[in-house]
Amino acid sequence: MSDTPLIGVLALQGDVREHLIALASADALARPVRRPEELADVDGLVIPGGESTTMSKLAVLFGMMEPLRERVRAGMPVYGTCAGMILLAEKILDPRSGQETVGGIDMIVRRNAFGRQNESFEAAVEVGGVEGGPVDGVFIRAPWVESVGARTEVIAEHGGHIVAVRQENALATSFHPELTGDHRVHALFVDMVRAVN
Repeated sequence: MSDTPLIGVLALQGDVREHLIALASADALARPVRRPEELADVDGLVIPGGESTTMSKLAVLFGMMEPLRERVRAGMPVYGTCAGMILLAEKILDPRSGQETVGGIDMIVRRNAFGRQNESFEAAVEVGGVEGGPVDGVFIRAPWVESVGARTEVIAEHGGHIVAVRQENALATSFHPELTGDHRVHALFVDMVRAVN
């Protein structure tokens, strides 16, 4: 692989286009991924924000859930934002009926922990591994992490709650850096992909 990794954005639902733009700005080739054969071609994957229950059901419907689990278990770098964080959790508090996760990060998350859509907000967040000062975090019906296992590193907190974590090749944020024009978190993920491939 060259220094320009091919990173997919899971395109079942959510803010796919913004992630494609952010990844391209961070010197990656980026493409939408909807089918298992497209997943097989990428060096890393972003699971975007959206509605986690809907994304979970669509992943099962499109035959993507098991291939996703297999690639993540095999060490493919993966980054989840908001709903993507929920999908990467090993456990969800109060999951919706039929809601499944991909797993990959030893954490328990609480859905919609920061409140409803009209309680969305922006905040400056210091993220471990991201240089140049705090990133502008956009929180939209965002989850937070209730607890993490021993292998999971907490890399950001806001208001006393865990809002970003990393475990080996997996990264997750409660907030949406793709909506801000600040692509440093995506650059961190692109570097994680380069380190593996």
